[in-house]
Amino acid sequence: MENKNIIICIGRQLGAGGHEIGRMLATDFHAKYYDRELLNLAAKESGFSKKVFERNDEQKGFFKTLFGVQTTHFGGGLYRSNISQDSLFQFQSDAIRKAAEEGNCVFVGRCADYVLRDNPHVVKIFITASMYDRIERISTSERRTRIFPKRDITPKEAKHFILQAEGHRASYYNYYTGKKWGAAESYDLCINSSLLGLEDTERFIADFIRKRFGI
Repeated sequence: MENKNIIICIGRQLGAGGHEIGRMLATDFHAKYYDRELLNLAAKESGFSKKVFERNDEQKGFFKTLFGVQTTHFGGGLYRSNISQDSLFQFQSDAIRKAAEEGNCVFVGRCADYVLRDNPHVVKIFITASMYDRIERISTSERRTRIFPKRDITPKEAKHFILQAEGHRASYYNYYTGKKWGAAESYDLCINSSLLGLEDTERFIADFIRKRFGI
């Protein structure tokens, strides 16, 4: 039977509010929300520790294997005991496909738009924002406290952190998809959350999705 679940895939600039908007969309569409939760699913699918996936989360995928032996990209060696980043991507992709079969889903990042590219019920969203707003959000976020746990972060440090993290994110996406991260042609809708704010941006996206699927 054809999968008729609504699958929302969100790409996002760091600090643009993609996580918050994704959670609101999940509530609106009675969908399961997957961000770092995908790492748990991938760990269960593969039998490897979640920490293995965390260390390689949205990082560029042409490194040597974690254990010093390289395996084939999307080839027959993906499920051998010597695990590469390409293998981790495959396990994560399997977890994404499995989750998408079980009901409405919101996926944040992890190339879910590419993994589910043949699913006609996927809508691909990219969320951007002004650098000022992104710096403000990063400076007060929970993620900031993990990177700078004992002090405040300056705007200069926040901007450096954003650009560095996005460099890794873009390289990861471009490598595995053959597309360009953040390029309009890769998505169904690109939107600047600074213009409407997070709540109204979510409402705009939700209305777009309802019109897109006639619901």
